[in-house]
Amino acid sequence: MDKNKNTSTATLERTLPVLGMTCASCASSAESVVSHVPGVVNASVNFATGNLNVEYEPETTDIHKLQKALQDVGYDLLIEDEKVQQEKIEELHEKKLNQLRKRTIWAVILSFPVFMIGMFFMNIPYANEVMWIFSTPVVLWLGRDFFINAWKQAKHRKANMDTLVALSTGIAYLFSVFNMFYPDFWEQRGLEAHVYFEAAAVIITFILIGRYLEEKAKDSTSSAIKKLMGLQPKTVNVMLQDGTEKQIPIEDIQVGDTILVKPGEQIAVDGIVTFGESYVDESMLSGESVPVHKIENEKVFAGTINQKGSFQFSAVKVGKETMLAQIIKTVQDAQGSKAPVQQLVDKIARIFVPVVIGIAILTFILWIILGGESGLVHGLLAAITVLVIACPCALGLATPTAIMVGVGKGAENGILIKNAESLELTKKVDAIILDKTGTITEGKPVITDVKWLNDYKDTKAVLIGIEKQSEHPLADAVINHFKEIDAAEVSEFKSITGKGAKATFNGETYYVGNRKLMSDHQIQVSDTLNKTASQWEKESKTVIWFSDSKHAISVIAISDKIKDSSVTAIKELQTMGIDLYMLTGDNQATAKAIAEQTGITNYKAEVFPQDKADFVTQLQANGKTVAMVGDGINDSTALATADVSIAMGKGSDIAMDVAKMTIISSDLMKIPQAIRLSKQTVTTIQQNLFWAFIYNVIGIPIAAGVLYPISGFLLNPMIAGAAMALSSVSVVSNSLRLKWNKKI
Repeated sequence: MDKNKNTSTATLERTLPVLGMTCASCASSAESVVSHVPGVVNASVNFATGNLNVEYEPETTDIHKLQKALQDVGYDLLIEDEKVQQEKIEELHEKKLNQLRKRTIWAVILSFPVFMIGMFFMNIPYANEVMWIFSTPVVLWLGRDFFINAWKQAKHRKANMDTLVALSTGIAYLFSVFNMFYPDFWEQRGLEAHVYFEAAAVIITFILIGRYLEEKAKDSTSSAIKKLMGLQPKTVNVMLQDGTEKQIPIEDIQVGDTILVKPGEQIAVDGIVTFGESYVDESMLSGESVPVHKIENEKVFAGTINQKGSFQFSAVKVGKETMLAQIIKTVQDAQGSKAPVQQLVDKIARIFVPVVIGIAILTFILWIILGGESGLVHGLLAAITVLVIACPCALGLATPTAIMVGVGKGAENGILIKNAESLELTKKVDAIILDKTGTITEGKPVITDVKWLNDYKDTKAVLIGIEKQSEHPLADAVINHFKEIDAAEVSEFKSITGKGAKATFNGETYYVGNRKLMSDHQIQVSDTLNKTASQWEKESKTVIWFSDSKHAISVIAISDKIKDSSVTAIKELQTMGIDLYMLTGDNQATAKAIAEQTGITNYKAEVFPQDKADFVTQLQANGKTVAMVGDGINDSTALATADVSIAMGKGSDIAMDVAKMTIISSDLMKIPQAIRLSKQTVTTIQQNLFWAFIYNVIGIPIAAGVLYPISGFLLNPMIAGAAMALSSVSVVSNSLRLKWNKKI
């Protein structure tokens, strides 16, 4: 998907699909070309996603100049309006698959008789001529793109996988044509004039088969995005002012429109229920299978599915602003980002093809020198085999396909991962810091008890007036509890970080907050209130104090239920050998009670926001890889400081913006799931890279003929072509195993 945002006043960032890439070397080549365009600040091309991420100075260059630069070397940029870009990509992809399918089928049909004659019936009359007739359309027509792309690369002194295929099959074909028409050249020298039409044709066929299977497999790695994109309906039913319904395209929805949702329909945009009630399936966003009960004033999200009841809701976020749109954008960005290990692979891919061509030339020369009377023929075949068996595609696909599947798997399970680096790093986490409210607990505090001193109940309006101006999550619990009381018009409101708030009413100063706030301002606390507060704290309730400038007036007990899954999740994380810490702004008694109920041994109470960040730094200094899990504005500094930052999706937007990973459902069980996903993804990357490297390290020397002096074995170029095709397919298929893994 195309994005367009200002990263500074001087540059723009865009993500655009690159067309015409066939291998990892192509991605490296395209990246190099764009990087050298004047005005480009950063450029990155991901072969698996097919996207270019570029940051450039709009005063110096534009996307049309970038497109021209890529067209000059045989690639192209898809520059379309954002609304139709995805449809255009899918259309082009489908067209490419159909073309590949047709070419592959024809290549198989035409190569089969060439293969049979070349392997078993070389002595039949006109064998060479028949093979030439059948192999020519395979090499020069069905395989023409290899030669066209190789020529475009050569004009700019570049080389890619097409170069290797064009050189190997072109040399085999021309050598065979020469031997067919001029057999005397070799017979006069006492040698037999062999032809290798079957090698040229079958190599092209195997590579076409490999590319077709690779494209199909790559298509599966991006299925998560397609699922997410398919969640939004094309049309919606809008309620008009006269009470009638009107069906309109989703693009025409405006903020404030009232939308009717019938049973079984998908919700089109984000909004708030205004009439009716129902159960809504939010599993496609949160990964939670249990439908959520929606009543008036509850939030609903685009892409979720209404169950049995009908309801109306007011549109709050439309288009790019909906949670679904944000998730799609985040997943696309993450799938397109590069893991740290990819940097090494990119460097290898840049030099891979030139090195292979060098090895092929050296192989040919050594065979001529050391190979005796058959040295020329064997050298030529060995050089062709080296060119065919070498596969930068397997290397190039090893990391990004695993990342694509891993990020997509996370999104399907309600774990939103923002970049490849955080996905790779999560497996190393050995210390997790948990915020209490909204992370371990429900984050829906309610008042359970209130104790007032006599003659002070008329100050309730002042309490409500202060809490209405407060941004603290506990303030809502107070407001909801005393909703029948009209708030007083307080003045000089001031929030006191980590302690509470104060304000003035009728010349008197009032305070609302924790016990520390009372002691800081020398507020007198009666024995009655003190004993009551102590008892509540022992029951793991949070206590709020309300006072005037001299005396404590009231204490309020607030309870926040521990999430059903928190205890199980904490036990699982401890079983994984991870150190857990709970940090909370609550008092010592409440923190201790929550820690005991959940099994957390390390906890800190009455912690300020900066203290959380300092504690993260302290753990990092001790060699720990730290994950911070939180949901509030007060967690944002610690989230930004941690190695891996995880936000609870039902918390503040600021926390989610800062965090590199978001748990959409706020279920703590998703944390061990995210760690398992990271471990599986990194393991898959390591497996892919191992086999890709081993394949080339072993395959190229065998192709060059290193076993010939020992066993007389020379690898057939046709077998090399099949092995090369299989290597890329096997890497992508291994990545797809992640998708089917039920243990994550």
